[in-house]
Amino acid sequence: MVSVNQSDLLVEITKSVVEELKKHHLLDGQTRKEFVPVSVSARHIHLQQEHVRLLFGDGYSLTPMKDISQPGQYAAQEKVTIKGPKGAIENVRILGPLRKQSQVELSRTDARKLGLQLPVRNSGNLKGSSPVTLIGPRGSVTLDEGGIIADRHIHMTPSDAMQYGVTDGQKVSVAVEGEKSGVMGQVTIRVKDRYALDMHIDTDDANAFGLAGGELLKIIP
Repeated sequence: MVSVNQSDLLVEITKSVVEELKKHHLLDGQTRKEFVPVSVSARHIHLQQEHVRLLFGDGYSLTPMKDISQPGQYAAQEKVTIKGPKGAIENVRILGPLRKQSQVELSRTDARKLGLQLPVRNSGNLKGSSPVTLIGPRGSVTLDEGGIIADRHIHMTPSDAMQYGVTDGQKVSVAVEGEKSGVMGQVTIRVKDRYALDMHIDTDDANAFGLAGGELLKIIP
């Protein structure tokens, strides 16, 4: 018997339903939702278990400090230093829970300060990404790959995706109003049943468009 991941199945069903609704022109401007909240994601690190041990010592566990926007994820009390060829950035927050592979998410400005060439990637897409060194209170670790600039993306559930008329992996644009109005392109839709509706951008994007987090931005499919 073939095992089916329920979350992936929901995503595929949602994609099929949305495509059918679009085909029959049943997703018009009056029924489709358009605005999403935005959060600003500062530089941070996700760690695998072995790297927690190397940075903080044997038997160490991360200490949750506060929940963040996505269910089950949290900011930990622990911070480390990120080191690159041209410099270092201290006190970079670790986010939990643990990952299968350590990942460092920085802005382009951070990357230039450190002397790193970072690709823009979806979270978890780390093959061929930049090496980077982490320094903790009990040791250090150099990742062969794991340094990225996270792509602009919007988390949503399958139900949200139907209401917005979008599908998992779709690229959309997002309009920003205000003194530094403009359009952000290449925003990736990410659909899973455990997600909470939220758009994530880095500090460079936030500064460029004058956003502090909490604003409502308009999706342009």
